[in-house]
Amino acid sequence: MSGLPDHKRDNAKPFVIDNEANLYVTIGSWNDPCRKEGTGVGIMPCSILDSAGGIWKFKANQLNQTFSDGTRYATGVKNAVAIDWNFESNSLFAAVHGRGQFHDFYPDIYNANQSALLPAETFYELKEGADVGWPYVYYDHMKKAKIVAPEYGGDGKKTGGEDALSPLMAFPAHLGPNDLLFYTGTAFPEKYRNGAFIAFHSQSTELKKGYFVAFVPFKGGKPSGEWEIFADNFAGVDLASPTGPIEHRPCGLAIGPKGELYVSDDLNGSIFKITYH
Repeated sequence: MSGLPDHKRDNAKPFVIDNEANLYVTIGSWNDPCRKEGTGVGIMPCSILDSAGGIWKFKANQLNQTFSDGTRYATGVKNAVAIDWNFESNSLFAAVHGRGQFHDFYPDIYNANQSALLPAETFYELKEGADVGWPYVYYDHMKKAKIVAPEYGGDGKKTGGEDALSPLMAFPAHLGPNDLLFYTGTAFPEKYRNGAFIAFHSQSTELKKGYFVAFVPFKGGKPSGEWEIFADNFAGVDLASPTGPIEHRPCGLAIGPKGELYVSDDLNGSIFKITYH
């Protein structure tokens, strides 16, 4: 497959394959808020959505495909680096990077602290035709609401996106979800079976934590409880009062043949193995 858009930012192309030989590829947006260059005004409608800010569907058993051979499976997804196919629910799930730069461009609406706490990183089940709402709305996990983006007339309070998909779960801002993995092994205790691991490669001002692997319990193909931190301290320092550089940033996840969990690191190139005894 060739010819996928690449504008040198948020240009990773993670993919997953379902059980019917379909291949799903994320194409992230290179323009964080779909803003007109040099202004605080959003492009309306956001023309970027024609070729990015979503997930495209291709055939996994066909050679020499180009971008035009794919179809847009889900839209309004700013940058879903973390995606996986859930074979229990037979559906696609994604943990999405949120946008930023609220205080930088709109200091009259957002102070620096609000900019550090918003917007949430979000978790979705995506069926074909889904629209998550980027760039027109973002999700505020403290208000538990979809808020109109300032580029499109928002004031930090105005709700919107009635037709946009609501997240199944939301995480604090700027954690950077970089991989999602449904645990299909049997080596870990029962609570982890078919649940979702998510690797976060950045940090949260709200939590004063970051660089960890989280876990979301699932039952019957749906989240069945609150998320929790599964593996922590990859940073190697106390993020509340750091005394040195970050040592590791979790990035990728994989299951081994005996049900062990592997975690890769995009800072130093390390791979960690987690087993249960």
